[in-house]
Amino acid sequence: MIGGFQNIAKIPELKKRIIFTLLMLAVYRVGCHIPTPGIDSAALAAFFSERAGTLFGLFDMFSGGALRRLSVMALGIMPYISAAIILELLTVVVPHLEKLKKEGEAGRKKITRYTRYGTVMLSLVQGFGISVGLESMTSPSGALIIPVGGWGFRLMTMITLAAGTTFLMWLGEQITERGIGNGISLIIFSGIVAGLPSAAGNSFRLMGTGEMSPFFGLLLVVFMVAIVGVIVFVERGRRQIPVQYAKRIIGRRIYGGQSTHLPLKVNTAGVIPPIFASSIIMFPATIANFLNVKQIGWLQFIVSSLAPGMPIHSLLYVGFIIFFCYFYTAIHFNPAEVADNMKKYGGFIPGIRPGRSTAEYIDRVLTRITFSGAIYVSIICILPELLIYRLKVPFYFGGTALLIVVGVGMDTITQIETHLLTRHYEGFMKKGLGRARS
Repeated sequence: MIGGFQNIAKIPELKKRIIFTLLMLAVYRVGCHIPTPGIDSAALAAFFSERAGTLFGLFDMFSGGALRRLSVMALGIMPYISAAIILELLTVVVPHLEKLKKEGEAGRKKITRYTRYGTVMLSLVQGFGISVGLESMTSPSGALIIPVGGWGFRLMTMITLAAGTTFLMWLGEQITERGIGNGISLIIFSGIVAGLPSAAGNSFRLMGTGEMSPFFGLLLVVFMVAIVGVIVFVERGRRQIPVQYAKRIIGRRIYGGQSTHLPLKVNTAGVIPPIFASSIIMFPATIANFLNVKQIGWLQFIVSSLAPGMPIHSLLYVGFIIFFCYFYTAIHFNPAEVADNMKKYGGFIPGIRPGRSTAEYIDRVLTRITFSGAIYVSIICILPELLIYRLKVPFYFGGTALLIVVGVGMDTITQIETHLLTRHYEGFMKKGLGRARS
């Protein structure tokens, strides 16, 4: 691995891409500390500390703490992700978008343009909602978060937050084009790991005061390494379906005749299911922040039952994760379309008739491995939650954050290894992470 890092300096283009990526991420982190005017920062920080288990806490994690400070990048990149997911879901029901998706590069550019427009509109709506909501909120001590409200503050906040998200979107696209890795994913990645030093410092403080023994801290590190190892192992997992292409004679040339595989990922849906599941479950607690739940008994019971670490919350969380794993996989992967493409180019699965039988076989295999992937994602998301809320273990990473951090790290290393291997340099590992994932 040391040799792999040394080889990076021998490729000027790769070195330039990595430096550019680091500089752009540094710009993002600086922007997270530029506050929006008109905010009482101390009252806002106290407000978020009391609401860590709601949607505010989830969005604050993805924004790298920018929402807690209500910086110019407080909305983070979530509006862009939401717009991209909405457009991907609409391709199933809107014929025009479905046609664009099949047009290749030209269609992808149009869909990207629609995603940008959707990002700006969502940012404006969310910025306005945040500005209006914060005007009526107070800190636990009763201090107003917005000392001077009104339409001037609302318009300024709406435009500022939308501009910050638009700049972040441009930043992510620049990293993807001129840097290394997926820019949007790396922005989320950097936002999550930004809190790691303070979490490590807090753990050392607990060991220094005797609240946590060094042996328990070592066990925590070993557990975290083991969880990361499991994520790496499963995320690299594929179900290889053998595909044979028949020989075709066109003119004087013979095409086809080779054997290949159709790789099906164990976790096709990625991190989308836990994000959706967390958003749905945390929604009642978020609404309760705007109401006086202590005066409404049944609402207070629902909110307390859906708090992280409670049995009902865990059961619903797992149920929603499994549902969204199947739902997103069904939208993202179409077995009938894959079977038709295979039949069009003379491909077939040995022992399975082309066409409808092939589609049914692929769907059956995909259903089974999706169930395994859903159980894996559920376990990864539930274990840290049980440690944090039930056993009161100071474990920084939640399940969703772990999946994002490890997944983005693997994809970035894969791209670096691709640059190294294509120029005949040794990668980070002897087998090569990139080749194992291909």
